[in-house]
Amino acid sequence: MNIVLGITGSIAAYKACTLIRQFVKLGHEVQVVITPAGKEFITPVTLSALTSKPVISDFFAQRDGTWHSHVQLGLWADAMVIAPATASTIGKMAHGIADNMLITTYLSMKAPVFIAPAMDLDMWRHPATQDNLQLLRQRGVTVIEPASGELASHLVGKGRMEEPERIAELVLESLTKPSLTMSGKTVLITAGPTYERLDPVRFIGNYSSGKMGTALAEECTRRGASVQMVCGPMAHYPTTEGITVTRVESAAEMWEAAKSLFPQSHAAILCAAVADFTPDTVATQKLKREGDGLTLRLKPTQDIARGLGEMKRSDQRMVGFALETHDELPHAQAKLASKHLDFIVLNSLNDEGAGFQHDTNKITIVTPTDVKPYPLKKKTEVAADIIDMLETVL
Repeated sequence: MNIVLGITGSIAAYKACTLIRQFVKLGHEVQVVITPAGKEFITPVTLSALTSKPVISDFFAQRDGTWHSHVQLGLWADAMVIAPATASTIGKMAHGIADNMLITTYLSMKAPVFIAPAMDLDMWRHPATQDNLQLLRQRGVTVIEPASGELASHLVGKGRMEEPERIAELVLESLTKPSLTMSGKTVLITAGPTYERLDPVRFIGNYSSGKMGTALAEECTRRGASVQMVCGPMAHYPTTEGITVTRVESAAEMWEAAKSLFPQSHAAILCAAVADFTPDTVATQKLKREGDGLTLRLKPTQDIARGLGEMKRSDQRMVGFALETHDELPHAQAKLASKHLDFIVLNSLNDEGAGFQHDTNKITIVTPTDVKPYPLKKKTEVAADIIDMLETVL
């Protein structure tokens, strides 16, 4: 998760160091934006050492004149946390007074915003401060109350900034709280490879780990959906409540399972790496090394996406996957049309960190009217992007 941490001119600014440590320890990236007054209380060098990023204070870097884009920060961030937030900064936020880098970043922010006020008791109680806080709440800003340490919905407090550990806990709890936007929906997901037997001990397969399919299944359940997952041979199968796993081995078995489950599903995400060919005959005994070589005759497997596409009702949605090595976009667009998909997720083995076995992926979502590329991300984050798109058509 990418977090913009705003620091203002308060004696509590030193607590930002502990807050940074909390976020970094949990694996999040932190970019500090500090006001000129904030630098009177804590040095940017200290903050930069904790975040491994240069601290941003001015619109232009002093060394080389590089422009710091508040717009890009607003797009990069998954959350903005201003801690400590002084009465002055709160007033500027409430009234759009963009006279420093922190306020312009706030005004460009697309992600949730949290503030942890810090001031003396009289300033906290003053009607102007309380009016400004109320304005910010009405605009969706979460105020972490100084006294209660809870996500505030009422006007109480003693002015002291909440402890950093509690701020981090509340921010991350709020951001990861499930939004049950898919409650009542059933999603069919295919995942992993298929194994096509040659004989009792050998098979034709591929390198799929099933990690992407598992991430998709878990993201759907996090949003309240019920998941029917048809899995080829995988090292690890999901055990999350709400995911029912049907284990299969071959493309033919996956087709039968998917065909049976699809009519009861609102959507199908066909993430499995299904073999395109299977041996024409399977030896009943282990094949021996004989002669100069071995000739295998292969036949096409059932095209699961095409088959389900032909069964698809008007109230159902289908998402396909295309892993390509060349002419990626034309191939994906052809599959999108021929298999009656609502959109297709394209990735390429030419992209480092994408494809089989990795914990990351780099995708492009292709719809009948649009092509939307995404940067390299963790597969859990990629899953969220894909389900976000699915929700727009579901």
